[in-house]
Amino acid sequence: MKGLNNKVNLYRFGKMVCGAFLKSMYRIEVKGRENIPQTGGILLCSNHINNFDPPLVGVAAPRDVHFMAKAELFDMPILKTLLPNINAFPVKRGMSDKQALRNGLNLLKEGKVLGLFPEGTRSKTGELGQGLAGAGFFALKSEAAVVPCAIKGQYKRGQKVTVIFGKPIDFSEMREQKASARDATNLIMLNIEKLLKESS
Repeated sequence: MKGLNNKVNLYRFGKMVCGAFLKSMYRIEVKGRENIPQTGGILLCSNHINNFDPPLVGVAAPRDVHFMAKAELFDMPILKTLLPNINAFPVKRGMSDKQALRNGLNLLKEGKVLGLFPEGTRSKTGELGQGLAGAGFFALKSEAAVVPCAIKGQYKRGQKVTVIFGKPIDFSEMREQKASARDATNLIMLNIEKLLKESS
């Protein structure tokens, strides 16, 4: 129990520090927090435009978020100890890592929030890219609420960066029809794209 409390405290401390840093650098605006259910598993899917996206989404979300992080980071001396304590777990590139998929599903079944960037890597142009099938896999194989998220703006000092949480996507029909993970991911990306366009 002590270890769990230390982990929670470290996450909250990290969230506070990241929030203070981001707000000192950018004008942060958050919309749609009310769209995130207060309980139950949540698959939170966002576009990816900057390395600061994970801490920004973590700060903006009203609940603790668990993120996948590149497996290589867990080989670094400090990060391999720090990352697990701030709710990160390793994934090999492409999100086809079976252990990472199991870890993600377990988190969702435990009623936690799993944050994903379906594109798998940052967009170099800022435009929304194609999502990987891993996001659709989690959406179909769990009963979690699937919440789209859009990050809009330029990470330039003093500029506004907006995080928009959309309403949960209804996946009941796709789950019943046993749709493909690719089709499920496409639906998620369409909803992210819609948020980006609505905020223009």
